[in-house]
Amino acid sequence: MPSADAADTSTPQAGPRAVAVVGLDCAFPGAPDPAAFWRLLNGAEHAVGAPPPSRFRAGAKGAFLADADAFDPGFLGISTAEASAMDPQQRLLLQCAWRAVEDCGVPPSELAGSRTGTYVGAMSDDWARLALADPAAITPRTGTGSGRSMLANRLAYQFDLRGPSLTVDTACSSSLVAVHLACNALLTGECDLALACGVNVVIGTALDQIYQQAGLAAADGRCKPFAAEADGIGRGEGVGVVALRRLDEAVRHGDPVYAVIHGSAVNQDGRSNGIMAPHRAAQREVVTAARVRAGAEPGQIRYVEAHGTGTALGDLIEVLALDDALGARQGPRTVPLALGSVKAAIGHTEGASGMAGLVKAVLAVHNGAVPPGPPAGTENGQLGLHRRRMRLVDEPLKLAEQGPDCRVGVSSFGMGGTNAHLVLGPPPPLPPAESEGALGVFTLSADTPEALRSNLRVQAAAAARTGERDLAALCRTSNRVRAAQPCRFAAVAGTAGELAQALATAAETMPEPVAAAEEPTVAFAFTGQGAQYPGMTAALYESSPLYRGFLQDASAALLEWTGEPVHELILGGSERVHRTGLTQPALFAVEYALARTLTELGLRPSAVIGHSVGEFAAAVIAGGLELSDAARLVARRGALMEALPEGGGMLATRAREREARALAEAEPLCAVAAVNAPGATVLSGDRAGLARIREQLERSGFGCTELTVSHAFHSPLMEPVLAAFAEAADGVRAAPPRIPFHSTVRGGPLPEGTALDTAYWTAQIPATVRFEEAVSSLCAEPPTHIVEIGPKPVLCGLLRRINAARGVAALAPCRDVSSGIEQLAEVVARLYEDGLDPEWERLYAHADRRTVRMPSHVFATQWRSWQPASPAMGAALAGPAPLGAPPGRSPGERTGRSPGEQTSQAQKGAPSGARGTARPATANPQPATNGQGQPLAGIRTVVAEIIGGAPSDLHEESRFYDDLGFDSVMLMELKHRLEVRFPDLGELSLPEMLASLVSIGTLATYLRGLLTTPAAV
Repeated sequence: MPSADAADTSTPQAGPRAVAVVGLDCAFPGAPDPAAFWRLLNGAEHAVGAPPPSRFRAGAKGAFLADADAFDPGFLGISTAEASAMDPQQRLLLQCAWRAVEDCGVPPSELAGSRTGTYVGAMSDDWARLALADPAAITPRTGTGSGRSMLANRLAYQFDLRGPSLTVDTACSSSLVAVHLACNALLTGECDLALACGVNVVIGTALDQIYQQAGLAAADGRCKPFAAEADGIGRGEGVGVVALRRLDEAVRHGDPVYAVIHGSAVNQDGRSNGIMAPHRAAQREVVTAARVRAGAEPGQIRYVEAHGTGTALGDLIEVLALDDALGARQGPRTVPLALGSVKAAIGHTEGASGMAGLVKAVLAVHNGAVPPGPPAGTENGQLGLHRRRMRLVDEPLKLAEQGPDCRVGVSSFGMGGTNAHLVLGPPPPLPPAESEGALGVFTLSADTPEALRSNLRVQAAAAARTGERDLAALCRTSNRVRAAQPCRFAAVAGTAGELAQALATAAETMPEPVAAAEEPTVAFAFTGQGAQYPGMTAALYESSPLYRGFLQDASAALLEWTGEPVHELILGGSERVHRTGLTQPALFAVEYALARTLTELGLRPSAVIGHSVGEFAAAVIAGGLELSDAARLVARRGALMEALPEGGGMLATRAREREARALAEAEPLCAVAAVNAPGATVLSGDRAGLARIREQLERSGFGCTELTVSHAFHSPLMEPVLAAFAEAADGVRAAPPRIPFHSTVRGGPLPEGTALDTAYWTAQIPATVRFEEAVSSLCAEPPTHIVEIGPKPVLCGLLRRINAARGVAALAPCRDVSSGIEQLAEVVARLYEDGLDPEWERLYAHADRRTVRMPSHVFATQWRSWQPASPAMGAALAGPAPLGAPPGRSPGERTGRSPGEQTSQAQKGAPSGARGTARPATANPQPATNGQGQPLAGIRTVVAEIIGGAPSDLHEESRFYDDLGFDSVMLMELKHRLEVRFPDLGELSLPEMLASLVSIGTLATYLRGLLTTPAAV
């Protein structure tokens, strides 16, 4: 039998596949986010100090999170009562995981139903142990709110993840073992994305006493790894999450990669010289196994993020094991092996310690340098680092200078003997960004106005540091990741400076954002003839590949009938665009391209309306005509009209239709051409007749304006073209529109099932354009927005004059010859702010469809709960004071806040009624009635206890499911509490109760019937 110290001869061979770290987030003492963590590690100050006042721990120093009691339940849709019962470790994980997912450029909602795995390393069960200490305080939420098993399961439930879900407890190595298991699951295809996590919150004092009695506790509460002053462990806490994906998948998807995990290994000390003592051979073997799996030579390992607890025995054995595995005897080492430990800065975070070391190592690889961290003391000479070709990192270690083959190791060793080691390397090089700097729409959202402003400030600071080549990609990232919440902001920006200024200004001056009650409904209004001009949409054609493609499609469809490419005529700035035979096809092409561009961006109209020739593009978008058929019709229409003799005219007047029509009927060659709005009527016909009509209108006080036109459109003078047009239109593949088509020929909606056939288009030529009536029918059930589809806004002004449309926002993506992608983007941005979720991807060039990291969501901290579930739990939390420490606080002093500060804030998105203090419900309330009184008040009290609110917030109309967010666990708790409060009821029948469980009022009626029904004799 080989000895325990014999060299490992059975380590697996290196595999060809690796795992990418594509996202991360963390919160450690003195460092609430990764950027702050990196600053801490590069500074001279550590995070060890006295516990916060809310921690029920008097005297025991350590490294503590400042805000472990803060949570944002409303953002995550969790009631305050449920949040109060949750282990703070669950809360920290939920928010950290959300931010880690965002960091890899994926909206968390997109993971729902996916094969995403959750692997959580944790060893603390303080919350569960103390929650179970008082049987009277136990509720159904005690089970879901505590226990290590629920840490991973809470993440999987909240995000609706369908991959493996497990909590790992191997003591101090828990979280690095969780990473190892996550990597294996990815490489074997068990999941496509994995969230590997570590969390530790110091609540009870039992472990303090264990460390002290075992001689493992540092007198000053600080770990001093590899230092002569090392005297033991200082406790710490924190949370970290890394999002992992197979490297080949990450490269194929274009995911940003922080670092690559090339290999990992886990083993056990077995029976060594004590279950708590480290084992040199086992540590050597686990490091060697991970290195071999990574395909790395010992000399490639430039730095090891050591377990480094700062205990005399632990540090010595770790150095000896690293010397065995990576030292000179394993091969030539041109430079010393560098060592460090994050515990010098944030203490021993126990179940999260491996994750803390991994996050530090990942950030070091990402930034190309290992930070020295706060000094732990003078180097322990007894370790013999110099003669072993090792050294401590006392100044930044430049990893980037070592080349792409440089590797970094991370170790974590469990108190019971389970060891883990990872080998990291830099990500594969990315091709340089091709973007020359392009415009984008930056979006940001939150669940409350206050949260939106907080996030705007953070994003403003980050935007100021963004390179111009990354601006559009940053905007695209924001569209994907930060766009789904109800309170929204959008900014169109051409430079990073403009964006930073817009964000900062909005944070301080924007009016109270109003969350949209429902998704907007958008109608398209297509402009008629007269809106054309030379060079129309040329700037948009130049700046938007999407628009450019659709305009070319329309031009190609028209080419057979126009004889020349219409888009070249438009873009060339030719005055010929005013010739009717070209005007109408040109307008059709522009409007078709604009509408298709907007629909590709997610603006799908709920209805369409077209003014005169605008009806052709409207018909195509509504599905009533094919592009080719519409192109033939509109081209023939324009050509036939242009061939008519000139000499007709058109007259705009302030008169209403009634006055104008009465005068037109006296002129056989004149007619009312259009009724656009109240006091906006257009007459058309021969010039002599129009002159006589004008004279009478002006004598009656109605202003008139002659329009510059080549022909008298929509008048009897158009009748000579009708037969020829009908013949040309014969065989059109007309169909009933698939979306509501509000006809300006009929002055109302096209009847369901009616096709836009030859007869319709022929009748349209001389018919009055009944725009006002059609808009009124469109707005009978008004859309939230009407977008004018045309080269300049003409209809927007008319819409404001029509009573039915005055409450509808009118938007125009084109204003004049200079209108480009910016004006189009402004329309999309406005609709996003009003609740639409556009399809942003098509807005960006291919080179900009990449992820640029941006600061993750800033959660609200107003809601805080650090309250024990009962006085008994409070006493247990206070616990016996650590040796030499003064007595702890009484339970009544446990929070360090006034009663007013203990009141939670109502959070947007939380179930209605989930307000009030964060105190958990009392399990055994005294009966409010002896079974003979009115049950309504008692029900309100019981429900308030369950949701953590106040009875006064609840009403008879409050619905259990829709308003109060009840689930199956809450229903069972309701049944139990009602039976306790109303003992005369006996055991309630759950099926009968469910039938009455619509609202508080209906349940009260049901219980009142039970309480007043005479007993059977």
